[in-house]
Amino acid sequence: MNIKERYENIIKYFVENKPVAETELKYNNAFELLVAVILSAQCTDKRVNLITPKLLTKFPTANLMSKASVEDIFSFIRTCSYPNNKAKHLLGMATMLTNDFNNIVPSDINELQKLPGVGRKTANVIASVIYNKPTMAVDTHVFRVANRLGLTIAKTPLDSEKQLVKYIPANLIPIAHHWLILHGRYICLARKPKCDECEISKYCKHFNDMKKK
Repeated sequence: MNIKERYENIIKYFVENKPVAETELKYNNAFELLVAVILSAQCTDKRVNLITPKLLTKFPTANLMSKASVEDIFSFIRTCSYPNNKAKHLLGMATMLTNDFNNIVPSDINELQKLPGVGRKTANVIASVIYNKPTMAVDTHVFRVANRLGLTIAKTPLDSEKQLVKYIPANLIPIAHHWLILHGRYICLARKPKCDECEISKYCKHFNDMKKK
């Protein structure tokens, strides 16, 4: 099976069997998703979804959050990973959105990456989920799953991103991001993948390589 056939088969499976796939982070608008994604770094979506309701009730807009102190924000997010850094990032992000972007979350990934706490992955998530742009956010799940399946031969997230967007049709890139994340979260686990439950194992390079041993 060549790389093109592998992509075609795996995409066909997901299109037919997982027509709805979306982020498990809870949000109502672009600002709320941006806050949630910043908080989600090395933290579970479940934990973030416990934190954001009270935080965003107190600071529902960038303008209001920009008037808070780091200590104020920290008090709401203390149970997530790296709360000190994330509190500083959230305040800096809200301040820049207010002062430089008229309280509007930009759609361009280069503009997004100017915001404190926003790297390429976070920028791609916002551009994809909010603005439906063909940007592929590569987190640990996407990186692992894409390499295992044989969709990529990547050493870095950027390598993975470039290879994925080369073969996945542009209109499917936003949902493909979620296909790979959810597959990694529930089936293709890091330590012990559930290959016996995986319905795309016949297309998986790792699975077929293991069978040959």
